[in-house]
Amino acid sequence: MMRNQGKSQRRKAQGGFTLVEVVVSMGVLTVGLVSLLGVFGLAMATTQSSQQDMIAKQLANEAYESIIAARNSSVIGWDDIQNTGSPCSGGGSSCGIFLSSAMQIYQAGPDGIYGTQDDITAGLRQFLHDPGPDGIFGTADDVLIPLTGYTRTITITNVDSTLRSITIAIVYTTPQSPQKTYTLNSYISEFY
Repeated sequence: MMRNQGKSQRRKAQGGFTLVEVVVSMGVLTVGLVSLLGVFGLAMATTQSSQQDMIAKQLANEAYESIIAARNSSVIGWDDIQNTGSPCSGGGSSCGIFLSSAMQIYQAGPDGIYGTQDDITAGLRQFLHDPGPDGIFGTADDVLIPLTGYTRTITITNVDSTLRSITIAIVYTTPQSPQKTYTLNSYISEFY
């Protein structure tokens, strides 16, 4: 009789999972899958806003590069690289051509520099030119995307007589957030 009792105990120890173990493992698996779905949703949201983020970065870089190019080609003088109403270095009353308030994204005016007084008079909003389904620019299926949800603010402050700080802020909206801001900070020297 003792022999049979030992075999039955071995059979019990070799049995399958209990109901409690199965329920606990299903709970752990469910928590893991729900967390994974949350990360997947966040990745999708980030992917959807990445185009707007890239456009904001490009608009800020474009404005900064137009300032540098204008300085390097002597299109504008050092006193002009300031916000409107700034004091002139030579003792003049008011210098600067860059508007300090937020403005819609317009094409560069006749001076070819973004963010200046003449941009508004140009009257053309800037567009993103997409090559369309065929992937070739200049064909009939090209798409022009208006940049209506973006504003640009250029703030220029004097660091000293030959160095200025430039801050370009692009404010825009994405499907996930009501307002985002991309800020580019840099410096410009009178000398190049």
